[in-house]
Amino acid sequence: MVRKVEGRVGLLSLALLLTVAACEEAQEHTAPAIYERDSVSMMTSYGVNTLISDSGVIKYKIVTERWDVNTMRDPSCWTFEKGIFFEQFDEKFHVEAYIQADTAWYFDQKKLWKLRGRVRVRNVNGLVYESEELYWDGMRNELYSNVFSKVTTPERTMEGTYFLSDERMTHYTVSNSKGSFIREDMTGDKKEEETPQVGDSLEEAKPILRPQTIKHAKTPQR
Repeated sequence: MVRKVEGRVGLLSLALLLTVAACEEAQEHTAPAIYERDSVSMMTSYGVNTLISDSGVIKYKIVTERWDVNTMRDPSCWTFEKGIFFEQFDEKFHVEAYIQADTAWYFDQKKLWKLRGRVRVRNVNGLVYESEELYWDGMRNELYSNVFSKVTTPERTMEGTYFLSDERMTHYTVSNSKGSFIREDMTGDKKEEETPQVGDSLEEAKPILRPQTIKHAKTPQR
């Protein structure tokens, strides 16, 4: 009888240990939060068509399918994953440029726009800029790109591996460039000529270096 009791006690103890172990294992494998804190948007808007102001002055009109605002990320940013189209205004609310891209990020603390995928910019003077990536620095009031860019104006077409411009795209620089010019741009002679292509591609320039390989005259105001 004693052996039977001892056997039952042993089985009961083993079952209890297995139960405790199972509970401890379940606690150890508790699933974490689905999203990390810095990946959750504080605001998500759909079908956006709105005006954005800076220091009390309306600067942009934004049209986008989806707009996410994340203030917990470091640095905080706005995300436009479904593409963006916006108009840029001057102080008198006149349209200065039209800009569109497949994806965009705006880092509000740095006042920096990052546009990617079929980026296209057109200003009021007829200049058209095309690239796969463009940065817009609101602190320095300039635009730049480290990838292949194409600039087309009524007078000429330029292509290069680095682009730098003021916000209005009236004074710009293209490095390692090729394209067609009107001689008047350089010498006053109206005869059109082709510029030779630069040889091997230059090492990719860094935005902070702001290379000044070729400078172009300001696009005439209309």
